Amino acid sequence: MAVLKVVKIGGNIIDNEIMLQNFLLEFSKIKGPRILIHGGGKLATQLANKMQVEVNMVDGRRVTDAITLDIATMVYAGKINKNIVAKLQANNCNAIGLSGADGNCVISKKRPVKTIDYGLVGDVVKVNIEILELLLHSNITPVFCAITHDKQGQLLNTNADTVASEIAIGLANVFETELYYCFGKNGVLEDVNNEDSVIETITTERYKGLKEKGIIANGMLPKLNNCFRAIQNNIKTVCIGKPEIVFNKTLKYTTIQK
Repeated sequence: MAVLKVVKIGGNIIDNEIMLQNFLLEFSKIKGPRILIHGGGKLATQLANKMQVEVNMVDGRRVTDAITLDIATMVYAGKINKNIVAKLQANNCNAIGLSGADGNCVISKKRPVKTIDYGLVGDVVKVNIEILELLLHSNITPVFCAITHDKQGQLLNTNADTVASEIAIGLANVFETELYYCFGKNGVLEDVNNEDSVIETITTERYKGLKEKGIIANGMLPKLNNCFRAIQNNIKTVCIGKPEIVFNKTLKYTTIQK
């Protein structure tokens, strides 16, 4: 069974032109199937501020009204996605930029209102494995933004970490799948001010304790929730750390285990 690398990159890479260029060069050298998922960086927030649109975040997730969705779609599915695809093509990596609506790749449903109304935010219900297999077996690298759709004509803003884990889970029966969450830190830190305080292994039990102590909070919560969902659904390798961990396993990083 071929090894598939599913890699999610965040704003620290997207917002730094040199870091993005270097990462994509190394990513292009990966042998075998690979999928890249990206978030939105600061660009969506910067554009919203320019347009005097209020930015509202709850537990690391963006509350999305109609105009915020327009901004997210323009930035994520447009500027960022196509910029990444163009850079991969320059590195002779044949990539295709996708939203969840393209090829019916990722179907979501609007998140139900409980205590918070997140607006036009989607929770993933289905990944179209067949088309992804077709692309991967044709040596084409899918590059996903975090815009999905509900099959009723509505686009939905979806957490990029969730898109990454659900795509990885969907393909776990076809490939031996490795899932990497790349961001600006060496991994999950015991002390956010100490870059060397990497928690090298987090189990389900330890995760509960770290949440109770407030060591894991805010934007790290959805990331870790997606990691554990992946581990519980046949993804054997889930790693969190700097982008270099995709290519160099000698670095410090966090591994998620049952």
